Amino acid sequence: MATFVLVTGAWHGSWCWKRVRNALTAQGHAVFTPTLTGLCERRHLLSRDVDLHTHIEDVANLIRWEELTDVVLVGHSYGGCVISGVADRVSEKIAALVYLDAFVLEDGQCLHDTLPADHRQGQLEAAAALGDGWRVPPIPAAVFNVNAADRAWVDDQCTDQPLASFQQKLHLDSKTPAVGSIHYIYAAGWEGTPFTGFYESAKARGWSTREIACGHDVMLDRPEELAAALVQAAAG
Repeated sequence: MATFVLVTGAWHGSWCWKRVRNALTAQGHAVFTPTLTGLCERRHLLSRDVDLHTHIEDVANLIRWEELTDVVLVGHSYGGCVISGVADRVSEKIAALVYLDAFVLEDGQCLHDTLPADHRQGQLEAAAALGDGWRVPPIPAAVFNVNAADRAWVDDQCTDQPLASFQQKLHLDSKTPAVGSIHYIYAAGWEGTPFTGFYESAKARGWSTREIACGHDVMLDRPEELAAALVQAAAG
């Protein structure tokens, strides 16, 4: 059986993985779904000082103190930035990396360096207007084409994201993480996606890739299909 650590994207918490977690644990796999500092049930810890490095530490420390090995480390959206940093620090603990409709940063980049200019400007304006200049309010679920039945629930569950997590540069010691395999899963069912370039780059690098025809929150729209894809990634 495999060990999965599932890392959320921006504004989300452990709650978004419930369906996938249940599908995986029903098969006997071990599944960890950390909520990053300052988000959702950990929103009381949100501050200007919470940044990308804080979130990398969240996940690296989980792996360290749960004494995990042979981890299938999955990052959704912003979580791709996080898992890249974690894999750079504890590559010996990682069996596979899975970027789920996610950002893949190079050394010295931040998320805002890779985001389309209009998306970046929209986040900055929203933070200035509604987040005291340092909190980015959630993007409505409809923008990500989350299935209609879940949209109101997702909007209610999401919380502000610290702007610093989008602006802090990622520092990597290794150009390519020394892990068993790397995978990219692309959500092909929503307009305005900023992830097409990352998907095409993953194919060019020879990573294992696949498309799932749904909105950005694949874990909500296609949980069973995603769980099967993660089990396949764990197999190598």
